[in-house]
Amino acid sequence: MKNYESPAIIINSVSDHLHVLFRLSKNYSLAKVVEEVKKQSSKWVKEIEDGNLKFSWQAGYGAFSASSSKLETVKQYIVNQKDHHKKISYHEEVEEFFKQYDLIEYDASYFWR
Repeated sequence: MKNYESPAIIINSVSDHLHVLFRLSKNYSLAKVVEEVKKQSSKWVKEIEDGNLKFSWQAGYGAFSASSSKLETVKQYIVNQKDHHKKISYHEEVEEFFKQYDLIEYDASYFWR
């Protein structure tokens, strides 16, 4: 992410997804940053000792902006992923989120294999 002037603020993952809060560069598109993060991390996973040679990312991704005033709230949400998903699955959460915010351009094939 540093190579694309988009420094990570916090990264956390659970078994089926990953959250990254970062400041997007003014010089690179979101699509380019995500493409490179996926490409480089996939390569790394395959090259490390005991790495997964079959690892691959899903085709799509979700991206949401957050105002500076909400950064601490978003950071805490990301930190608490493991506990959060004991109450609601990632799939349920995404579906609920899209309904709550009336996002009509949601293509489930980008999220669920």
